Amino acid sequence: MTGGLTVRQAVGEEDRAACFAVRREVFVEEQGVPPELEYDAYDATAVHVLAVRADGVPLGTGRLLYGADAIAKTGADAAVGSLGRLAVTRAARGLGVGAALVGAVEEAARERGLGAVDLHAQTQALGFYERLGYVAYGPEFPDAGMPHRAMRKALRV
Repeated sequence: MTGGLTVRQAVGEEDRAACFAVRREVFVEEQGVPPELEYDAYDATAVHVLAVRADGVPLGTGRLLYGADAIAKTGADAAVGSLGRLAVTRAARGLGVGAALVGAVEEAARERGLGAVDLHAQTQALGFYERLGYVAYGPEFPDAGMPHRAMRKALRV
């Protein structure tokens, strides 16, 4: 735990419910993403990470898709994972929660033997991911009505 923050892989229904509640707050309520687009079949098999305050209040979440689930998002490269659904509550922004969550997803990818992580970043978040070592590639594209770019980071083992 660093500065009253713990980031861990989500285990059990309570953790998963906390992840989904953060995503609902950020994506559905704040950004207007329809719930049917926000929650998908990949949620059942993804590795979810959860950031919580010392008192247990959820601050953020993210997920890693890997193997067959990630193929459509990574250019059909089975050695690449897909980071997605990264969300930090409004109250926790600017506190390093997002970077800690990305680090936890990258560690989960390393544990699964992956050599890189791809993500689809909202264009407003490109600078955040670039500071963490991700490089944009390909053209801008719409996702849930918002402009995005694909990004990739090679992982050191």
